[in-house]
Amino acid sequence: MTNNKTSPRIVIVGAGSVGCYVGGRLLSAGADVVMVGRPRLATTLAEKPLVVTDYRGFHHQVQLNDGQYVTGPEVAANADLVLVCVKSAATADAGRQLAPWLPAGVPVISLQNGVSNAERLQAALPGAQVLPGMIPFNVLQKSPGHFHHGTEGHLMCARHPGLAEVLPYFENAGLPLELRDDMRSVLWSKLLLNLNNPINALSGVPLLAELQQRDYRQCLAMAQEETLALLAAAGVQTVRLTALPMAWIPRVMRTPDWLFRRLAARMLAIDPIARSSMWEDLEAGRPTEVDWINGEVVRLAEQVGRLAPVNARLVALVHECELSRRRWSGSELRSALRQI
Repeated sequence: MTNNKTSPRIVIVGAGSVGCYVGGRLLSAGADVVMVGRPRLATTLAEKPLVVTDYRGFHHQVQLNDGQYVTGPEVAANADLVLVCVKSAATADAGRQLAPWLPAGVPVISLQNGVSNAERLQAALPGAQVLPGMIPFNVLQKSPGHFHHGTEGHLMCARHPGLAEVLPYFENAGLPLELRDDMRSVLWSKLLLNLNNPINALSGVPLLAELQQRDYRQCLAMAQEETLALLAAAGVQTVRLTALPMAWIPRVMRTPDWLFRRLAARMLAIDPIARSSMWEDLEAGRPTEVDWINGEVVRLAEQVGRLAPVNARLVALVHECELSRRRWSGSELRSALRQI
């Protein structure tokens, strides 16, 4: 360990909804956690307790001590593990800010959307060991300081011996960290599921309500089928992250509502209030991560000499929505995607 404490220090950089939720869960297990985030949230958590809940009934509330939520990266100097949870557009900046403080050899896990953030972090942190990670579930800020995990899934990360000391804390927090040797396949498989983020954001309705409507599911199936074909052309295999094999999911999405409810019962084990992070960004007037979700598919298409018209259209629609705040019905969105 790089500090004098009896437990490893875990520093979470980019502690918004996901970072605060993970931090709160780790604190519930007695971990030594410091979160780095925006001044506005630091002010909130100085006045209110940090509350983390999930759709299974977990609830933990803690009033943070001084120094447990800060706004500068200097705390990384005493880190034994760094979790990076910033939005994809901020990845390079986060790396540059961490670089002067991060001790050599400290593992850094990218818990971000997309498939390329770990590579971008590694370029900014040449002395660090950056590991691709995956957080599959949605976290919604229900109220100031209250972060709610609303969908199933568990954390995954590239295998590294330096993680042995922190694994029990994740396990005891109810967030087991599965170590993998196939993170490229894991990240692309997660991205196949995240292709629903722009559809949910454009719909303006909670995830459960959206997935119960066949028109929206058909939009998702179109984006997924296009991506699966490109992954096959690029030689990238997928892994099962849900009860269904990834290749089956688009076909299930296209089924009638009554059949979908039977086939995808576990997929519909979603808190009724859960929404995508992209919806939250649109509601808050922030730029979205669509360029690092559907945009990744467009870039993959370019690499293999093909096109990705469905995903490219979704990128364009979300960027339009960032300005107009328009919401789309399922039939309107399905028609827009079929016209390309």
